[in-house]
Formats: sequence, structure tokens, C-alpha cells
Amino acid sequence: MVLYKLENIDDYVTYLREHSVEVQALYEDILIHVTSFFRDPIAFETLSTKVFPNIANQGADEPIRIWVAGCSTGEEAYSLAICLLEYLDHQPIKPPIQIYATDISDRAIDTARAGFYKHSAVVDISPERLQRFFIAVDGGYRIGKSIRETCVFARQNICSDPPFSKLDLISCRNVLIYLGAALQKKILPTFHYGLKPTGFLMLGSSETTGDSSDLFTAVDKKQKIYARKLAPARLALDLIANHTSELVNPTPSGDPGWSDFDLQKEADRIVLERFAPVGVVIDNDLEILHFRGQTNLYLEPAPGRASHNLLKMAKDGLKLELRAAIYQARQQNLAVRKENLQIVDAEETKQLNFEVIPLKTRGLEERYFLILFQATTPAAMPQSTGGMLTQNSADRTSREPASSASELEIARLSQELATTKEYLRSIIEQQEATNQDLRAANEEILSSNEEFQSSNEELQTAKEEIQATNEELNTINDELQRRNHEATEVSNDLENLISSTNIPSLMLGSDLCIRSFTPLAQSVLHLIPTDVGRPLWHINHALTVTDLESQIREVIKTLKTKEQEVQDRDGHWYDLRIR
Repeated sequence: MVLYKLENIDDYVTYLREHSVEVQALYEDILIHVTSFFRDPIAFETLSTKVFPNIANQGADEPIRIWVAGCSTGEEAYSLAICLLEYLDHQPIKPPIQIYATDISDRAIDTARAGFYKHSAVVDISPERLQRFFIAVDGGYRIGKSIRETCVFARQNICSDPPFSKLDLISCRNVLIYLGAALQKKILPTFHYGLKPTGFLMLGSSETTGDSSDLFTAVDKKQKIYARKLAPARLALDLIANHTSELVNPTPSGDPGWSDFDLQKEADRIVLERFAPVGVVIDNDLEILHFRGQTNLYLEPAPGRASHNLLKMAKDGLKLELRAAIYQARQQNLAVRKENLQIVDAEETKQLNFEVIPLKTRGLEERYFLILFQATTPAAMPQSTGGMLTQNSADRTSREPASSASELEIARLSQELATTKEYLRSIIEQQEATNQDLRAANEEILSSNEEFQSSNEELQTAKEEIQATNEELNTINDELQRRNHEATEVSNDLENLISSTNIPSLMLGSDLCIRSFTPLAQSVLHLIPTDVGRPLWHINHALTVTDLESQIREVIKTLKTKEQEVQDRDGHWYDLRIR
């Protein structure tokens, strides 16, 4: 805003909408590119002593795979490659090296791919390493071919893009410190997933594994090097917390009063606690999810391992009836009520009723049930209403308590027998349904087995085709490597030819951008190595030719050579040929 003399945010937003270049500049300005070659040298020495010996003994054919997440302009990746090559110099087996370096910034990736660094960037590198792994060019140094071929640079967002796999080492230094806890909880399991069981993770000096300590164990706490634990991978799709509800409905602060809704809610709670029947909410597996009121009269914890299963917690006298009622409610999808049941509580027999009510859930396949318990009062004994009793009626009255007790016992046994029969009927129906389901499942398994056999044959065929394709790819790869070697030799010969040519020559593309030039052309046209890729009209050359650009475009259009004598500002004459 200061650069463009804007005084408020709205003006800057308008400017961003009108100038896409400023959006990209703002994006690049947000990103932090603080890196250097061999940053924290002791950390690289620790890698050579504690990590490289473990990942370099896999065999000559299996490559060493390393991922540098947040590589910035490439110094970290090239430093790892140099350090690893120096370690392998003293080893009898030298496996191939594959280093994948990623960053979210396109500009940083382009710089890393170019591999060109100014003198100030390599000031801390020893002369031996500069001579072996770098090539001196005008204005700085370029990464040597042996190092450049081991590194692959690509743009990647480690928070959302898929990770690399089967990695021996992940280096993510000084990246997590700029991320919040939610993103760190997402990224560290991603690193755990991408590593081999024997892989290592290297973090920055101010970073730790935090809440993911169950995934990594420290190898060197001071240098923040960790080894992967044998824990199950838990790749999360989205661990970023959603704070929308908190922003839309913020909690009011400093208000001691209650709203009408709060008063009504509190009143409802008191009424439910005092007058509503107690009960529980269970799921389809009879696991208790919620207790409503004091249920200790009907349910109690069972001895042994803690469990919230309804049938394990139900007191004697309720288990059979509960199982039968729940099965009936599940089958009919209707409320089922059982009455005049007896349980023993503290050596006292009590009567109760209960009701099983299916709960309707919108859009869920899981089924839930509400079970309500209600204690009842036993029915009073029938009383005699006659005022005058004969001797026979007096004898009959003395026998009434015994007969009444027998009748009550017979009624209780009859009810228990009916309940048992109903329970057995429900068990038989459930068994028949289970047998039918098993028969259907058996048929499906047989059908699936045939499909698996067919799929296995197809996979075998596909495997053979893949092996054949792999062989072709190996052949093509060998051919590409041979062509690449030939192209390198031709390129070297061309560079030697251009360097030894005593004629100032300039090569342009069809867009009149500079592609290459001979050393003598530098002094004649005032060129420097960084001018490669720039348009010709950006160059302030010394030739006194006013229509040079139009002449070049005419040659491109007509394919006819132009020749003329030209003079520079110092009075020297040249024979100019445009081809």
C-alpha cells in the first residue's frame, strides 16, 4: 500500500482486482524463503553418522529415496545430495540416489531447477566442495551435473497434495514453525505414511513432532532427527478445525442475566428429573448411550470388566423380558410394553413396568431405542365385606390368605411362563432369520469366490502385460540414456565450437529473445550471461543500426539473408549478416 500510495484496504483490494501481477507479487511476498547451503552443519554431520549408515545398506539396486518438503530455492536438497555422495565415496556399494524436492512457490522451484547461485550464496561452502560439485560461471556458480541429476524439483502443497511413498528420509526443516497446530497434526501423519518402516524424519531446530510423538521416536533430540515407529498410518482427509459456528454465533460475555429460553430449559430439566420415568437410550447392539434419571433400581454394573451392555447391567427378572421386548420392537418398529414384572432389590420384591420405544432417526441406518422403567404398587388383597359370619365362613376366612398367596404365585408363574414362551418364540424367529441370512451370505460368498477367481486370472494376465511393458520401458530408458549421452556430447562440442569462434555471433528465437551468443559478441553488443532469455530490444548495443529489429523480422518472414556494413559508436566497422 505504501509503494502504490494507497491509504486504506478497500483501495488496495480494488488495485488487486485490476492488476493480477500485484496479486502474484503479494503471494510471493507472503512466502518465506530463508535457506542456505549446509544450514546447521552439525545436523548434516549427524546425518552422516546416524542416518546414512542405515539407509545406504539396502543394496546396489534399491535407490535411496529422500523427500525435501519446503525446499525453497534448492539449497537444502543440493546440500543433502552433496553430503550423501561424500558419504558413499567411502562405501563399497553405491546405490542410486533419488531426491524429490518440493515447494509451493513456482518462482522458488524455477530458481532451484536452474541451479545458479551468486557468490554470496556459496560463501560458506569449502573450496574442495566448490571445485568438485560446482561450475564457476560469470556472476556465480552453477550446480554440477552429478548433483543436479539426483534431484527432481516439483511444485507441491504438503497440506493437501498426495505425499511421496517408500522414502528413506524426509527433510522438512523450518516449515512447521509457520503452520498452526491443526496443519501440523495433518502433515506429520502424512510424513509417517510416506516413510519406510526404517525411515527417518529431520525437522528444524525449533520444531518437534508434538502430538504425533506416538508416530516417531527421537534419534537425536538436539538435531531433531526422528525414526519412524511401527504404528498404523492414519492419513486424515481434513484435520483443519471449522470455526464457522464460533464466528457466526459468538458466546456473549459479561451478561449475568438469563434469557427466556434458558429459564424454560432449566424448568424443563427440573420437571423431567422429578416426574418423568427413568430410562436409558440404547443402540442396535444393546449398548447404553444415555442414562435418564436414577436407574439403580433396575440396572447395576455387572462384576468383571466394565460394560454398558443393557442385558449385562439388567437385574435378575428383567433380562429375558428386555431381550424379548427389544426384539419385538425391532421387528415391528412399534413400542412394546411389559407390565407386572418382579425384581428383587435388597431382599424386597418390587413390581415394575417398562416400555421399549424405537427412536426415529432421520437419514441414519443405525437404530436406537428408548427404554422407560416405572415402579408400580402391588395390588391390594381382596377384603371381606360381610358383617355377619357363620362358623363355616369364619373357617373359610382363615384359609383365604393361603389360597390368595397360591393364586398370586400361580398368576406369577403363568405370566413368567407366557413371557418365556414369547421369548423362545422370538429366539426361534431370530434363529430362522439368521439361518436364512447365512444361506444368502453363503450363496454370495460362492458367487464372490468365482468372481475372485476370475479377477485373479485377469490380474495374472495384467501382471504379465505389466512385466512386458516394464521390459519395454527399461529398453526405452536405456535408449533415452544413450540419446541423452549423445546429446550431452553434441552440446559440449557445440559449446566448444561457439567458445572458439572468433566471429561475434548472436542467436535469437522467433520472438527475438536471446538464446545464445559467442564470447566476442559480449563486447560488441554489450551482453552479459544473464541476458539469455531477454528480448533483443532490451539490450543497449553499440551498433548504429536503427531498423535492426525490423530487418531481423523480415529475414524470419522471407528466409532471405541480409548483409550490410555497420559502424559502432567507437567508429569500428563490421560486416553484419542476418540469417
